Amino acid sequence: MYEREALIYENPLEKEADIKNFVLEGEAAVSFPMKKLRMENKKNPEEGQNSNFVLWCDQEFPDHIEISWDFKPIREPGLCVFFFAATGERGEDVLSSCLKKRTGPYDQYHSSDIHALHISYFRRRYESEREFHLCNLRKSNGFHLVAQGADPIPSVYDIQGSYRIKVIKSGAKVFFYVNDLCLFQWEDDGERYGACLKGGKIGFRQMAPLMAEYSNLKVYTLK
Repeated sequence: MYEREALIYENPLEKEADIKNFVLEGEAAVSFPMKKLRMENKKNPEEGQNSNFVLWCDQEFPDHIEISWDFKPIREPGLCVFFFAATGERGEDVLSSCLKKRTGPYDQYHSSDIHALHISYFRRRYESEREFHLCNLRKSNGFHLVAQGADPIPSVYDIQGSYRIKVIKSGAKVFFYVNDLCLFQWEDDGERYGACLKGGKIGFRQMAPLMAEYSNLKVYTLK
């Protein structure tokens, strides 16, 4: 198992100043009512993909890291996605102005000019997702489903507090945890879906009309 080496990034996500350099793609209402980052859509959910959004952390992270944060869903239906190891398709900064403009619709992230790994969790948008809860790992460019695992987070009605989400990305290997329970792991062969991804940026996506809170974001390097 991997061991933490050093804490290289810490952000409480408790006030506006904590995300002053983050980049929002799409439109969202962002607030900190409980000293936690709360996000919800601004656009009407009836606009479909145009009502969704992504909030990117401004930091560039290396490979071989552990990323964790506290997550609390406040309102459903909806869906969350976490992007990591995100870069332009030629290695550019994923926030570079030379890449195609992105405004929240999902296809701009999985089938455009960026590479990323992305985990969809707390999937409560469609009826089939609400009746059988799963987390999905996909690799882009492309819409490649590479791993799945059960989602232990209950529906909003039964939520009592926050859940600790943890992602380990180390070379070809990815592990996904909720409250230290490993939900899936995957090893990229570097061939079927292209070369293994390395470092890059991280981002948080929400699908309307979900409202959720995020806090206590930490990134460690691994031994």
